[in-house]
Amino acid sequence: MRKTVARIGLLTGAALLAGCTPAPVDGPPSAPPRPGAEPAAPTADACSPEGIRITGLGVSAAMGLRAMGLDLVNCGDRPYELRGYPAVALRDPDGDAITVRIIPGAAPITAGFDHPPTRIVLAPGERAGAALIWRNLVTDPTVVATAGTELDVAPSAGRPAYPVELDGPIDLGNTGRLGVSAWKRRDADPATQAPPRSDPPTPSTSPVNPL
Repeated sequence: MRKTVARIGLLTGAALLAGCTPAPVDGPPSAPPRPGAEPAAPTADACSPEGIRITGLGVSAAMGLRAMGLDLVNCGDRPYELRGYPAVALRDPDGDAITVRIIPGAAPITAGFDHPPTRIVLAPGERAGAALIWRNLVTDPTVVATAGTELDVAPSAGRPAYPVELDGPIDLGNTGRLGVSAWKRRDADPATQAPPRSDPPTPSTSPVNPL
């Protein structure tokens, strides 16, 4: 009888200890998505589901005027049609959208980037280019200067946008405007061309047209 009671006591104690053992922890829960946030976009180096890849070509700067080239390659297996201007959006370091006036062409900013848009059909492996143009000017001390640190580019309005890596902020000052040139067919792979100069500009220097 004593052996039976002792065995029951041991089993009861083991059951109580098992009930007090903490459940496995998989790690801290992931942060919920920001309200209104878009689904995760493809990485900058990936070929998108629609068969294109958009990358930045660096910034050419002179006397407050900036020009940044965009390169779009058809990395798919079928022809890809382009028409018009890239659709661009800027975000701050927190990922929040920055309000910017997007100007098709660059007539209010500078000259030389205003060729009209044309219909382009890129065969697999072919590419097109466009440019972003802006001025880093602060003309009103009461207006906070704007600098976008993240850039999203769509081939045109209404198409999916893709992140484009920047080598520095798009520093608009307080102008609040960004010029965008039309897509233009590229004849050569920009990777084989000399990169834009990053030396401090001289007073007689003008930004290099990345197209």
